[in-house]
Amino acid sequence: MASASPSGRTPLAERVEELLATDGPLPIVAAGDPVLRRGTEPFEGQLEPALLARFVQALRVTMHAAPGVGLAAPQVGVELRIAVIEDPAPVPEEIRLARGRVPQPFRVLVNPSYEPVGDARAAFFEGCLSVPGWQAVVARHAEVRLRAEDEHGRAVDELFTGWPARIVQHETDHLDGVLYLDRAELRSLSSNETMAQRWTEPVPEGAARELGFELP
Repeated sequence: MASASPSGRTPLAERVEELLATDGPLPIVAAGDPVLRRGTEPFEGQLEPALLARFVQALRVTMHAAPGVGLAAPQVGVELRIAVIEDPAPVPEEIRLARGRVPQPFRVLVNPSYEPVGDARAAFFEGCLSVPGWQAVVARHAEVRLRAEDEHGRAVDELFTGWPARIVQHETDHLDGVLYLDRAELRSLSSNETMAQRWTEPVPEGAARELGFELP
């Protein structure tokens, strides 16, 4: 029988088993829940391989259903340093070129960290599955070096640029208890409805001009 954790909480593996007890997408935690702010513990085998594989698949199913291009474990209430990303990038050519949005295969990021490459930054509207209904402009590093492991423990050391670099930064931030709103230009905060009506341009220059904020 598993013993309770020092804090009196149910052991992590047991909580993951409970989460996976039902089929289909997992519930996504919304902003305001402390789990999104506590940060995460490094993955060090807390989930045995079969359970880890099931959890990763559940994250993927949940990400697709939302839909989104990334999902971090805290967003389903699990304080482990694990995230998944995948982006088919079905966008018009104009947006692809302006944002550097290119398809990304499904990836599992275990214990990821990133560091900027160069000083270039890019600012675009960004949203989050844990902050539904809203988007805001976030300036992020245009290129980052990601170090992590995959779900099999193999080392990942890779450069990401453009929109993929943005996804990597967004999801890794979740694992540090950081939401995109912490980095956003709050004057740009817009509902999804307003985005569809007003701010459909590939680069948010019009929004910056009309809402009164600066782009890098």
